Amino acid sequence: MLEKDLIERAIQGDRDAFEAIVEAHQSAVFGYLRARLFQPNDAEDMTQEVFLRFYLTRARFDSANLVRPWLLGIARNLLKEHARKLRRRKEVAWTELCLELDDMLRPGATDNDGGMYDDILTHLPNCMDSLGPSARNAIDLKYRSNLKLSAIGKKLHRSEGAVKLLMFRARQALKHCLDSKLRQS
Repeated sequence: MLEKDLIERAIQGDRDAFEAIVEAHQSAVFGYLRARLFQPNDAEDMTQEVFLRFYLTRARFDSANLVRPWLLGIARNLLKEHARKLRRRKEVAWTELCLELDDMLRPGATDNDGGMYDDILTHLPNCMDSLGPSARNAIDLKYRSNLKLSAIGKKLHRSEGAVKLLMFRARQALKHCLDSKLRQS
């Protein structure tokens, strides 16, 4: 059976035709996503999502067109959504670090105080650069990757206690650096 016939039948709701389309294109869609994602599980989940979205929007598909470019377009849009989510997560984690540092710099202050949040954001990258590589890596793993201390310890080949101490010292170094920068500005 020609792909065009399968597509027309799938558009009409024929499950067997839809399954045949999935079988014909699943490995190409998975390969496309897997090449662009770090986690294999994400590629598997997104591959399923591509075919779900195709099924839900099949009435809009023009059966005169090839299906693979349509599927890869859906995959590309999913990748863009995924990237936005990752950026948001990193920004949230970065924001959490900034808020922690803001609290350290202003003990007892409340969110209503206006504070120095914007100043902290301005100076934080320079202060991060002033940390040693292991401290910077630990901060990144904690706040950008949202890892627990035990997982950070495994990645850095250190005990959880050593990671706690490293994180404490890194936060203190950031606090001192930010204090100095904020006094200068």
